[in-house]
Amino acid sequence: MRIITGLFVVVVILAASALGFGYHWANSPIELAEPAVDFRIVSGSSLRGAVQQAREAGIDLNANLFVLLARVRGATTGIKAGSYAVKAGITPDQLLSKIAKGEVSQGEILLLEGQTFRQWIRKIAQHPDLTHRFKDLTDAEIASKLAIDGQTPEGWLFPDTYLFDKQSSDEELLQRANRAMRKKLDQAWAERAAGLPYRTPYEALIMASIVEKETGRAEDRALVAAVFVNRLRKGMLLQTDPTVIYGLGDAFDGNLRKRDLQADTAYNTYTRAGLPPTPIAMPSQASLQAALHPADSDALYFVARGDGSSVFSRTLEEHNRAVNKYQRSAK
Repeated sequence: MRIITGLFVVVVILAASALGFGYHWANSPIELAEPAVDFRIVSGSSLRGAVQQAREAGIDLNANLFVLLARVRGATTGIKAGSYAVKAGITPDQLLSKIAKGEVSQGEILLLEGQTFRQWIRKIAQHPDLTHRFKDLTDAEIASKLAIDGQTPEGWLFPDTYLFDKQSSDEELLQRANRAMRKKLDQAWAERAAGLPYRTPYEALIMASIVEKETGRAEDRALVAAVFVNRLRKGMLLQTDPTVIYGLGDAFDGNLRKRDLQADTAYNTYTRAGLPPTPIAMPSQASLQAALHPADSDALYFVARGDGSSVFSRTLEEHNRAVNKYQRSAK
């Protein structure tokens, strides 16, 4: 009997010691390779896989003890994929809670309307919280990766502020932007005004990009769209400077010259009828709406006043008077 009692006491002491050690370990700071460490749990990872990914990032975590802790806490199957940021002082118990709740760390990037795809790519390539798969690819290669028909993603990405898990890829980010633009375009196309001179949603997207670049004041957006829609209907040249500038690419030095307007290129709407072959920028939702719901106006011309607003005219005579008043007199 004494032997059994002794064994029981030993077991109790060992159990208490184990519990004490476990409690101490679970609530003691984890040793980190750096004061702050970012790591990513890949989707579909097991708990042990998540521990291994954390260890590879510089988190000195005992896999067996962490799995045991998760079992005690009933959290072995609730691990959330994503990017996490931990700082010195975090304990195994706190880390388990963090990844079980999915408290991922996030990066942020603002992709502006009216900018070109090349401008976006340069900004994305400089973002420290993204992994860069597209950095050295051509536009055509990126378009293929995004399942975009044609040689360029221009116009096919929706401008917005995007939050993302740190260390997610530029491909994932642009896939989201592409899905958002397709959804916006599909909805706007389905609700479009009757009688518009577009054969496809893509032509509407091209027009929206022109409206985006030509509008200085939000209130004028639908009128700007009306001018270009009216010109398309009449078979007139669009004669819009932003398309010419886009066609010049890096050769444009900020000064649009007469010879640029006369040089025949695919984007020169002074020499070629109809829309250019692709969008010339990333249009906003407001420009999509304007392109598909232009103002009820018979204006064919407009000129900037110099304060962001424009004067709209029905005839060339009226337009020339406005040009003389607001443009030539300002020089």
